[in-house]
Amino acid sequence: MLDFEHESEGLVVSKSTISTFELFEMFPDQETARGYLEGRLWPQGARCPVCGLGERITERKGGFYRCNQCKEDFTVRTGTIFERSHVPLHKWVYAMYLLVTARKGISSLQLSKEIGITQKSAWFVLHRLREACGPDLEKLRGIIEIDETYIGGLEQNKHVSKKRNAGRGSVGKTAVLGMRERGGRIIAKPVTRSDKGTIQTTIIRQVEAGSTINTDEAGAYDGLSMLAFKHETVNHKAGEFVRDDVTTNGIESVFAVLKRGLIGVSSRKPEASWPLC
Repeated sequence: MLDFEHESEGLVVSKSTISTFELFEMFPDQETARGYLEGRLWPQGARCPVCGLGERITERKGGFYRCNQCKEDFTVRTGTIFERSHVPLHKWVYAMYLLVTARKGISSLQLSKEIGITQKSAWFVLHRLREACGPDLEKLRGIIEIDETYIGGLEQNKHVSKKRNAGRGSVGKTAVLGMRERGGRIIAKPVTRSDKGTIQTTIIRQVEAGSTINTDEAGAYDGLSMLAFKHETVNHKAGEFVRDDVTTNGIESVFAVLKRGLIGVSSRKPEASWPLC
């Protein structure tokens, strides 16, 4: 399992290990969680989220602060993902932990049972945390593994009036293009079509010129070497999955975890769509 840190605009995940028991010891109640979050948000002492100053701050009871410059009252929740929420801060911390360590994902229904809040509140917490991960607008660079997959319900599980009756495989599903920066970030984007023009336009927008792109031999990737990329392929049809440093196993593993995660967050109430972190 992973240790994690919280920042006002997102989550930072590190590679060290922490157990659930250790987490409970660190944050047994709301006050310990508040102290931790204040230390992360204000390492040099409390600062007003309205005027940005920290020289004329008066500390009050219950985690409240008063800015004597702009006369505003605030807490560690003000201007963060915790704002306008009555969920105790130590439950927020535990929700962060569950979100980043649940390999197969976690539904709002499961989270509500884990931390003792309503399903509606759990949905709100998960939505805020997923939004906090946010899109990284910086392009991927270096060695990029790229592949596509299809996401969606099985035709056999649909009502007869909604079945397309057009065969198996991608029928009734959404095409998703996955791009994995070797040792770095991941971008997965739904695409309207999986043709060459759509796929390569998406790659150009998301991958920095000069990067090395690893794909399979699908026709949609033909010509990438002529678009300021170094293009390497593996021939899956011939049973080739790794050749020296050329492989798409990384992005395929991402898709495997993603699909298991979609199963893990399934519940009687649908979840909102969310970005990969």
